[in-house]
Amino acid sequence: MASFAGVYALGAPARTDGAPRVAVAIVLVAAVCALHLVWLVPRIPGSRWAAVAAQAACAYGAVALGTSVGVLGFVAGSLMLAAAWPAAVAVLASAAVLDAPRDGSTADATLSALLVGLVVYGLVRLADRVDDTAAARLPLTMAAVSRERLRIATELDRGLGEGLATISAGGRRALDRPERIGDVLDVARRSLNDVRAAAADFRSMSLAPEVAAARALLEAAGVEAEVRSGHREPLGPAGALLATVLREAVTDVVRGDSAERCVIETSESRGVVRLRVVNDGVRTAAEGEEGLADAAERVREAGGTFATGLGGDGRFTVEAAIRAAKRPVTTSDRNAYRLSVTLLAAVLAGFALKGLLQAPSGLWLGLAGFLVGGLLVALPHRFAVPLVAAVITGVGAAAAGPFRGDVPPQEAGPDVAATVNSMISALVTGLVLYGLVRLTRLVRDLRVAGEELARAATVQERLRAARDLHDLLGHSLAAILLKCELARRLAEADPARARAELTEVLAMAERAQGDLRAATGGTSALVLDAEVASARSVLAAAGVEVEVDTGHAGLTAEASAVLSVVLREAVTNVLRHSAARHCAIVTARDGAGVRLTVRNDGLDPRARRTPPGAGIGNLTTRLASHNGTLSARADGNGDFRLDAHLPA
Repeated sequence: MASFAGVYALGAPARTDGAPRVAVAIVLVAAVCALHLVWLVPRIPGSRWAAVAAQAACAYGAVALGTSVGVLGFVAGSLMLAAAWPAAVAVLASAAVLDAPRDGSTADATLSALLVGLVVYGLVRLADRVDDTAAARLPLTMAAVSRERLRIATELDRGLGEGLATISAGGRRALDRPERIGDVLDVARRSLNDVRAAAADFRSMSLAPEVAAARALLEAAGVEAEVRSGHREPLGPAGALLATVLREAVTDVVRGDSAERCVIETSESRGVVRLRVVNDGVRTAAEGEEGLADAAERVREAGGTFATGLGGDGRFTVEAAIRAAKRPVTTSDRNAYRLSVTLLAAVLAGFALKGLLQAPSGLWLGLAGFLVGGLLVALPHRFAVPLVAAVITGVGAAAAGPFRGDVPPQEAGPDVAATVNSMISALVTGLVLYGLVRLTRLVRDLRVAGEELARAATVQERLRAARDLHDLLGHSLAAILLKCELARRLAEADPARARAELTEVLAMAERAQGDLRAATGGTSALVLDAEVASARSVLAAAGVEVEVDTGHAGLTAEASAVLSVVLREAVTNVLRHSAARHCAIVTARDGAGVRLTVRNDGLDPRARRTPPGAGIGNLTTRLASHNGTLSARADGNGDFRLDAHLPA
C-alpha cells in the first residue's frame, strides 16, 4: 500500500505546478493510503463508510491538483470491500472521464485505477480469508467429531442398544421363569459378537493401530521392523481389508521363524492405497497359507489387487492395493481459494495489458516487477533479496539512461523523481504478485491442513469408540454371558443362587448401557472399587480362585475410571485366553502414583504366538494419554502378569 502511494507521490512534481500544490497533493495521497488502514486494522475506531467518504474526498482532491487518476483505485477498492460494486464501477468510470481532457493515455490510466482497486481489495480480502480459514480449523474439527459421534451412536444404538434392552427385559422375565435364560444367553452372545465386529470396523478406518501391533509382534519375535507410512486416513472399508492382509502377512513372517528384518510400507496414489510387507525370510508359498489366501480373496472381491513373490534379492513380498472410500471430511467453503486464484489471474492480466499499452511509447520498466515477484516466490529470502535489489538497481539505471521519450540525448538530464518512480513501480508490481501468490498458497495450505486435522480427529474418535467398545462393553457382555450360563446351570440345582446371578446380570446390563453411552461420546463413571468387586464375582463364577489386596484409597475419579478399564480388560483376558485357576488383583500406592497388578497362573508356555489383539494396544494408548505405562508379560515363573502405573 505504501509503495502504491509512493508511486503517486513521486509523480506529483511532474504533474503539478508549484511547490505548495505539490505538497498538498502528496499529503492527500498519503491520506488516501492512511485511510485504507481502516480495512486492515480492525481495532481502528470509527465508521468505515466515513473513512471511505474521506478517502474519496482526498483522492478526488489529489486528482484535481494533477495527480494520476490511478489513485482513485484506492477508493474503488474500498467500495469493493464494502460490497458497493456499482459505486466502485462508477469511480472507475469517473477515472476515465477525468483523464480524457489531459491528453494522456486514458486507457492506461483507467487500467491503473482498476489494478490498484483489485490489488487493495484482493490483499485485504485474502488476508481476511486466511484468518477465517485458520480460525475455522477448530470448529471444523469439532463439527467432524460431532458428526462422527452421531454416526457412531446411530450405528450402535440400532443394534447394541436394542440388544442390551432385550437382555434387561429378558433377565427380568427369567427371574420367575428360569427356562427363559436361554433366550437371554442367545441375545448376549449376539451382542458380544456385534461389539467385537463394531470395534474391529471402527479400528479399520486407520491402519495405524494395526501397524503398531504388527511392529510389536515382530519385535517380540526378534525381527527388526521398519515402517514407512505414505497414506492418508481415514481409509474406510479399505482399511479393514489392508489391516487383515497386514495381520496375516506379519503372522506368517513370525511363524516362519527365519526372518531378521521386515519392512511395512504404505503409499497412496490417485485414491488407491497400497500396502507392501517385505521380509528377508524364505517363504515361497505364502499365499497358500490359509489366512493369507483368505485375505487375498477378500481383497480381489473388493476390486483390489494382491500379489506375493520372491524377489531377486531373496526377500519375500506381500503386496495389496485397493481403492479407498471417499473421505468423510471436507471443508464447507472452497470459495476462498477460487477467489485468490481469480484475483491473481486478473492482476497478472492487468499488468501484462498495461505493459502492452505502453509498448508504443517505450518499454514500461514496471514489467521488471514480474521478475521481482518470481524471485520472491521461487527463492528463499536470503537469495531472493540480493537478486531483487540487483533488478531494482538495473531498473533505476535504465530509467536514468540517456534516452527518455522524445528528448534528444544531448539535452536529456537526470530526472531523479522519474527514476525513483520507475524503481518503485517495479518493486510494487513484484510485491503485489508475491503477496497475492503467498496469500493464495496460505489459503490452500490452511484449507488442506483443516481437512487433515478434521480427518485425524475423525479417526481418533473412531479409535476411541473402538477402545471403549472393546474395553468397556466387550467386558460387560462377556461377564453377562458368563453369568447367564452359570444361572442356566444352577436353575434346577440351586434356584436361589440362579436368581441371585440373574439379579447381577440385570445390574451388569444397566452398567453396559452406561458403557454404550460412553462409547458414543458420553461420560463413563467407572469406580475402581466397584470394578474390583465385579471382577471378583465374575472370576469366581468361572471357577477361578481370586485374591484381592487393595490399597488405592483417595484416587481421583479420572484415575479410578482409567484403572477400572485396565482391570476389565485384564479379567477378560484371564477368562478368554488362559486356563487360570488362581488370580491375584493388587492395587497399591507408591511415591510416584498408583499401580494395578493382575497376575494369573493360566499361562501355557507351549502355546505358539498368535496375532496381537486390540486389548493390550488399547490399554497402552489409554494409559499413555494419562502419562501412564503398561506392561503385560510372562514373569518367568509360569504366571502371566499385567502391571499398570498411573503417576500421581
